[in-house]
Amino acid sequence: MTTEQQIVKDQVLRRYHKMVLIREFEGESYRQYMQKNIRGFLHVYSGQEAVGVGIIGELEPQDYVISHYRDHGHAIAKGSDVNSLMAELFGKSTGTSRGKGGSMHLFDVEKRFMGGHAIVAGQIPIAVGLALATKEIDKKAIVVCFLGDGAMQEGEFHESMNLASIWKLPLLFVIENNLYGMGADVAQTLAIHDEIYKIANGYKMESAKVDGMDLFEVQDAGQKAIGLIRSGEGPYLLEAQTYRFRGHSISDPAKYRPEIEVSYWMSRDPIKLLQARLIKEDIVTQEELDEIHKVVENEIVEAVNFAEKSPFPNADELYTNIVLGSGE
Repeated sequence: MTTEQQIVKDQVLRRYHKMVLIREFEGESYRQYMQKNIRGFLHVYSGQEAVGVGIIGELEPQDYVISHYRDHGHAIAKGSDVNSLMAELFGKSTGTSRGKGGSMHLFDVEKRFMGGHAIVAGQIPIAVGLALATKEIDKKAIVVCFLGDGAMQEGEFHESMNLASIWKLPLLFVIENNLYGMGADVAQTLAIHDEIYKIANGYKMESAKVDGMDLFEVQDAGQKAIGLIRSGEGPYLLEAQTYRFRGHSISDPAKYRPEIEVSYWMSRDPIKLLQARLIKEDIVTQEELDEIHKVVENEIVEAVNFAEKSPFPNADELYTNIVLGSGE
């Protein structure tokens, strides 16, 4: 094996590990929610792993990521510690937001993961502000904003697209089109549902559509988009066609989805597709992939143990990180 082939193999194994880690983290989150160790809302990323890992894997450490409430996968892909993430879901003081944010509000400033945001489309104008700041101050960084197809129906999406284009901001909009906004089929709620990415034409913005279940396609499309943004070409919109394997949230049985549709997308599981390709093309062995699964299993066990043993926040935490007004 040449040095170049070894580099490619190491990279794809790292990304496979990230995808499996996200899937198992979400599966364990579901189990802990059923045991009432996790409270509130829980929206898992299962099925969409190739999008987050494929895009974020092409970023540099100085780049920013901002997300929606289905944010666990993005945080893991950006390099956040799974122990701290699980602790946050448990509401513990060792969590990424000291136990005060929970599932929908994961933050990791050190990794430049600027949060999950519970308000639909609420992260998009914040992403514009981040991108404006990076353009003026931190000229080497770019911003990636993940959003769902449902967020496109909000006014701030269009306002943000307009400003990003006018100001030529270093901003990548990634639309994770999983076909549903809560229980509403995108075909019933968005006029251009079959060509979502073309909405960028109205803002003189480059755009593309990619198979969000194929890691290689996603990372290639991400590499192209990120390259254009870094070269000063302004913002870019990428639509990733994907599918969530569970309902909108853990409490959603997703009865509105036809069984034949679910079966089709489950057959295109991004982890299984990647596994099959890697073995077929003789890039890795089954034993190497099995070893990754064993490593991930131990990581998840450790994360749960860490969360269980961690203390809940002190009462004094109610008064920390509070922004006070001028009093006028």
